[in-house]
Amino acid sequence: MTKIVMNEAVETVAGGAGNRLILLCDHASNRVPEPYGNLGLAAGQFERHIAYDIGARDVTLGLARRLMGTAVLSRFSRLVIDPNRGMDDPTLIMRISDGAVVPGNAGVDDAERQRRIERFHWPYHDAVAAEIAAVKQRGLTPFLLSIHSFTPVWRGVPRPWHVGILWDRDAAVARAMIRGFLSQGDLVVGDNEPYHGALEGDTLNTHGTKAGLPHALIEIRQDLIAAKTGVDEWVERVVKVVEPIMYDDPQVCPDAGRG
Repeated sequence: MTKIVMNEAVETVAGGAGNRLILLCDHASNRVPEPYGNLGLAAGQFERHIAYDIGARDVTLGLARRLMGTAVLSRFSRLVIDPNRGMDDPTLIMRISDGAVVPGNAGVDDAERQRRIERFHWPYHDAVAAEIAAVKQRGLTPFLLSIHSFTPVWRGVPRPWHVGILWDRDAAVARAMIRGFLSQGDLVVGDNEPYHGALEGDTLNTHGTKAGLPHALIEIRQDLIAAKTGVDEWVERVVKVVEPIMYDDPQVCPDAGRG
């Protein structure tokens, strides 16, 4: 039986013994814990991308099952605080997001900002760090894979990519993943699209880039994973790309074949 540890900030799903893969889902939930209510927003706003990454949690959990990897998922909406932002990032707590004014964030002062950091942001990152340390203790190099989703249209402009790989300095993993998705023959694959992967203080910068660990961020277009059939399809697509990297490519994972 899979072991799941959960608190108000983070959900951790244990992986298989000897597995190096750590799956991250920064924007897994649209939940707003007490006492924040609905942050002054209409309920429908929490079904939008501004509140969470649609489909990303289901893909992450599906990958954890298929690849026997550990998964670390947030349990709070990015509208409360964004765990994929550094402490100095002005978008850490959003006052306006994609045209939606967030009344519950309008009056956030330094004290409230710190409360949210201590209650949500730090516990999430502490959980990520703990799982990385656990893999290292088993004598393996952690392989970090962060799962996100993006909107099909942004500011009226359609986005052609089915999937994008975001990266900063770890070109080996990124290029292997881009090749893997392109080899499937029916995908438009973004290389640092629809966003660039270099963001100081974000999750992979903090736990992957600065630590010199193999890592990449997968962005899947959200209309492709909004329903279960799409989630199942994309879990299999990602598995086909990730398994050879995990087990057969020592240039990407130095101890490939050992876990």
